[in-house]
Amino acid sequence: MPRSSPRGRSGRNVPGTQVTLLPGREKPVKNRHPWVFSGAIDSIGEDVEDGGVADVVSGSGEFLARGLVNRKSQIVVRLLTWKREESVDTAFFRARIERAASSRQNAPAARIVNAESDGLPGLVVDHYGSCWVVQAFSLGMDRRKGDIVACIREVGSPTSVYERSEGEGREKEGLEKSNGLLLGVEPPELVTVTERTWNGDAVSVLVDVRRGHKTGAYLDQADNRRVVGSLSSGAEVLNLFSYTGAFSLHAAAGGASRVLNVDSSADALALSERATAENGFSDRVEHLRADVFDAIRGFRSEGRRFDIVIADPPKFAHSAGQVDRAARGYKDLNRVAMDLVRPGGYLATFSCSGLVSPDLFQKIVWSASIEAKREAQIVRRLSQAADHPVLLSFPEGEYLKGLVCKVY
Repeated sequence: MPRSSPRGRSGRNVPGTQVTLLPGREKPVKNRHPWVFSGAIDSIGEDVEDGGVADVVSGSGEFLARGLVNRKSQIVVRLLTWKREESVDTAFFRARIERAASSRQNAPAARIVNAESDGLPGLVVDHYGSCWVVQAFSLGMDRRKGDIVACIREVGSPTSVYERSEGEGREKEGLEKSNGLLLGVEPPELVTVTERTWNGDAVSVLVDVRRGHKTGAYLDQADNRRVVGSLSSGAEVLNLFSYTGAFSLHAAAGGASRVLNVDSSADALALSERATAENGFSDRVEHLRADVFDAIRGFRSEGRRFDIVIADPPKFAHSAGQVDRAARGYKDLNRVAMDLVRPGGYLATFSCSGLVSPDLFQKIVWSASIEAKREAQIVRRLSQAADHPVLLSFPEGEYLKGLVCKVY
């Protein structure tokens, strides 16, 4: 870790309010990558507070960028601006949130702020109707929640702003989870959101903003659900890791003859059953609580087959050291899933592990097809929805990848 004294590794005195990089380590910052790691830093001025704003300068003293500092994190500085004249204050946050929200807030539900890719690293803001949900994953953003909520109130006029700041990102920042109401009235037990289907119809998705995954729903899969729906007419569909069944609602709306949801969570399946009933699909949608890997092996031994198999598992790789194990897990899942697809049917398979690249994921699925002795064609490549943009200088923001394969 860098020394937090005025004298850095290079032995030269540096100003007490700056973060100084080691010689030759300024290129990523100049290329506008928003993270500065500990190994690139010569010194951090003694007057720089953790959670505070500091200028990042090169070894020669050239101004490079400005960002939020946390010595406890491997990402010591999360960059916000490359303009010396731009102050990081309430007006700064309002301008960034307004810019991000301008093309998204009119949707029934959407991601309003997508962290680094919207110029606000460590911050996620989603809205479900008039209920907005905030996640702060960095110390700097956590300290500025008051300003952020004030900006949301001006930009979106929400009835509720609820916090769901939890998970491994906060742990790496030295922060405990923080959940609860930040503004307005308590959100209802379930928020109902309308999603458009592929043919312009609609389904009602039920969202639990207090206890649901992420901020309550998987908004990043919204476009991909419509793709699956467009393939579902007359199909028998198997939805693995179904959570609250949003993929299944779109499949049923698309004309699926039967849909089976499989998940290990009783709470998720109960919410899925409720949403299924409210949409009028209870006669065609079934639910099975089981470990997915056990269930699919059971289906295979029984000789069961489906026209469409959806495999949308949770993140398998949380660190670089877990990528090999994750690859084995993805291959195992896809190998057995292909065994369950009728000839000429579809496998819609996904990975949300950012450390598993699209190229690696395709190789994994190809390897699974070889072991399954099935011929498969990629007919669609899928990614996260348009409200989850990817900053060109931050390719790490493209974490969700999917393939729709026609299997013979």
